[in-house]
Amino acid sequence: MAIAIDFGTSNTVVARWNPARSQPETLKLPGLSAISAQNPPLIPSLLYVEDAAQSKVILGQQVRDKGLDLSGNSRFFRNFKRGIGTSVQGFVPELDGQIVNFERVGEWYLSQIVSSIRELPLPVDSLIFTVPVDSFEAYRNWLGKVSQSLQVEQVRMLDEPTAAALGYGLADRENLLVIDFGGGTLDLSLVRLDSNGKKPLGFILKWGEKLLADLEGQKAKVARVLAKAGQNLGGSDIDNWLVDCFVKTKGLVKSPITTRLAERLKIQLSLLDRATEVYFDDENFESYELELERAEFESILAEHGFFDNLDECMNQVLQQARRQGLEIGDIDAVLLVGGTVQIPAVGRWIEQYFDRAKIKCDRPFEAIAQGALQLSQGIEIKDFLYHSYGIRYWNRRENCHSWHSLIKSGQSYPMSEPIELVLGASVENQPSIELIIGELGAETGGTEIYFDGDRLITKQFAGQTSVQPLNDKDGARSIAQLTPPGYPGGDRIKIFFRVDEQRFLRITVEDLLTNATLLEDKAVVQLS
Repeated sequence: MAIAIDFGTSNTVVARWNPARSQPETLKLPGLSAISAQNPPLIPSLLYVEDAAQSKVILGQQVRDKGLDLSGNSRFFRNFKRGIGTSVQGFVPELDGQIVNFERVGEWYLSQIVSSIRELPLPVDSLIFTVPVDSFEAYRNWLGKVSQSLQVEQVRMLDEPTAAALGYGLADRENLLVIDFGGGTLDLSLVRLDSNGKKPLGFILKWGEKLLADLEGQKAKVARVLAKAGQNLGGSDIDNWLVDCFVKTKGLVKSPITTRLAERLKIQLSLLDRATEVYFDDENFESYELELERAEFESILAEHGFFDNLDECMNQVLQQARRQGLEIGDIDAVLLVGGTVQIPAVGRWIEQYFDRAKIKCDRPFEAIAQGALQLSQGIEIKDFLYHSYGIRYWNRRENCHSWHSLIKSGQSYPMSEPIELVLGASVENQPSIELIIGELGAETGGTEIYFDGDRLITKQFAGQTSVQPLNDKDGARSIAQLTPPGYPGGDRIKIFFRVDEQRFLRITVEDLLTNATLLEDKAVVQLS
């Protein structure tokens, strides 16, 4: 049985394909899923460590039911998805003699969810994980490693916006813009749906001996990604902005309790013009009544550049679309997913770009997980590289290392023609040539992730290109042993770069002096 898991910053959704009804359904996991009349079964992305040495944890709704999210205990984790695969500055707790980083917390969380699915009991033969469109390769690699311990025959990944496009089931529409705005990330993805007769594909992380032969004869639907843009911006940032406002205006202290109250106010303001929550300070035995009007709330959003960031992402996607020959009027529907899209101001912002009739927002929580299940029902995904990739060089003018872009974001794969690069030796009697390849982030700025007390903060800053080196370690940098040694003053090697169908960057190296092939189609790293 195929299970799809939409692991979100604030909530996680688990879905399965119901063969009796021939449609997807969201699973309710006892003790983990929150029960709500307004929303489908959502698993709060919360975790509390009881014993790190024994990997004994509590997660989901159980954390809230036990009140473990209201203490300042370092054993409690929220928003931990944001820290996975990133360099986090600040305090990382040591619990029960164990260093507990976000990768470990995430592994505990997903492992317990899969165990709870099996307790229903349901067989788990195939897992499909959805991933943010702007996730660095480190996050995907981490997810792949976690998958190895889950004892599942087949594990696949699909980016969240494409899954949402499939989940809304608009098969009669061609060009769909998906706006995925959850607790931690804003992802915009323009996808095109069409049909062909090819066999279903997908990025397969791990195969067992059993193949899904029942899919062979089905007609696949292709979801081709035309444009993407994303930012580390979400509902948890808004919660923090509200807390900061109450600290400044009401004299409250930052704590998990005030964060929870801010979240409740934000949710209320999606339905009401004015929201009220009562706060009790158990240290001073004083109570406060927190009120917030929708107009004041939207003013706080504007002060933090919220709508400017939204406009930046929208403009990026529309510019990419124009390069594909598509104008804004060619977009057939706009699909909204994630809890943050329920904020009325977000809806009005979208209506500045699109007619209300094109905007769909009836499945904000379930569309991603249920859409990902389409991979098990004969869907083929065609995609392009989201990030740019380059090589590091010494910038003599600035007297520092810089990065030269080699493969631009938007490059389709597999590549039909390789990219050529010619290099020479930089010192006399040089025995080898090293090359450091990096994943280039946004050219207009970067992201800093750090702790402020017990809060995980994501800060955007301008003026730099965020880069994540991919092979900067011993044994991985060297691409050519030079025999005889190299000398400055001329070209020595020619490198051919290509990306294969599994997104592996492969290189071929030729020695221009000896005409020897030093490396042939060697896989260096897998790209995203």
